[in-house]
Amino acid sequence: MRYGVPLILVLVAVVHALPLVGVLGAGKLAQLYGTPVQDAGVELLLRHRAVLFGLLAAFMGYAALRPELHRLGLVVSVVSFLLLSWLQRGSALSAPLVTAVRVDGVALALLVVGLALHLRRSH
Repeated sequence: MRYGVPLILVLVAVVHALPLVGVLGAGKLAQLYGTPVQDAGVELLLRHRAVLFGLLAAFMGYAALRPELHRLGLVVSVVSFLLLSWLQRGSALSAPLVTAVRVDGVALALLVVGLALHLRRSH
């Protein structure tokens, strides 16, 4: 299971990278989230969010290659997914957002497995 944690970090990095396409503009954001982005300020914020997710994905990929960063990568990603889950609770979501929440749930489950593997190997 030596490659379990790095593999999980890479898979989750891919999930974090998916919103990066939103940096290309309102059309891509509408495809991604299933709702039109008509306000320039909201578009800017969503494009900035896409960049931040890209940076998180890059860190996750790097952390996969550096055993000393495994724990930090796992924890940062878990916090990201938990906060998103908490923020979206009770919201009416478009179909693409429901899909995103489900993918995030799978990623979170993988991260829990990754944390268990990491902690087991650390002791």
